[in-house]
Amino acid sequence: MSTSLYPLASLSQIEKTPSREDGIPEELEFDLRAFGCKLIHEAGVLLRQKQVAVATAQILFQRFWYVTSMKQFGIGDIGMGALYLASKLEECPVRMRDLINVYDLLLQRTQHRLKHPPGTSSAGVPCPEFKYVPMSYFGNTFYDLKDALVVAEMQILKRLGFNVHVVLPYGTLVNYLRVLGLTEREDVPSKAWGYLNDALQTPVYALYAVPTIVSAAILLATRHLGIALPSSPECCWWELFDADWEDVWSVAGHIMRLYRERTPDDQARVLSLVSKKGVRSWLEDNASREPAS
Repeated sequence: MSTSLYPLASLSQIEKTPSREDGIPEELEFDLRAFGCKLIHEAGVLLRQKQVAVATAQILFQRFWYVTSMKQFGIGDIGMGALYLASKLEECPVRMRDLINVYDLLLQRTQHRLKHPPGTSSAGVPCPEFKYVPMSYFGNTFYDLKDALVVAEMQILKRLGFNVHVVLPYGTLVNYLRVLGLTEREDVPSKAWGYLNDALQTPVYALYAVPTIVSAAILLATRHLGIALPSSPECCWWELFDADWEDVWSVAGHIMRLYRERTPDDQARVLSLVSKKGVRSWLEDNASREPAS
């Protein structure tokens, strides 16, 4: 990882992530990253955690997969560890038991969605509603999740070299909108803010500096709302913020990629790969299907 103000992945890490080296396709890795961040967000909502801690956790989560493969650690465990660590970094710690209970609920709900996809069955019978079954006080589930949480936090710190400094984009967004004279309209800041939050589900915070990401959010918001900004060769608004057009366009592409349609099979595949056990099983199945060279 880079040691600059914004810790960014190196070119070699971008070209070939550890997960891709282990045989996980790029598209699948992207979807697993997004789903892991979604679990972090949902856990933050249930815990009533501050947004700064949730955003920090998602960025740490994304960075982690540039130094480690999903074959070694599950996205559920690392997401839980990232939120626990980020809560400490942002000085709004959560109780370990509360975090474990919330993740247990989310993981149970994931398994329910995998067994009972939304809609109706082939026989026309409605799918059963999800009902959370709390962990047994004397069972092993809590202690297994506790061990996984402790290991995940330790591994994040170790593999990132304790470089857990995060710069969030929200203050920069407000300043840029003021420069562009867009703060008078309520829809522009809220739309751009939403794109910044959605970008947390993508790897862009581990790839690009904050000014570039904020410029991409403004670009998407203004184009969606039909607002024209100076973009002629001699007067490009993004150059005010030292952002390169190719990078801004690339970040916008990463964000828009989140909204593409996914087949039920693709959705089920992601739900089944939340744990490292599921990933290893999937890799073994695919390796056995490949013809011998």
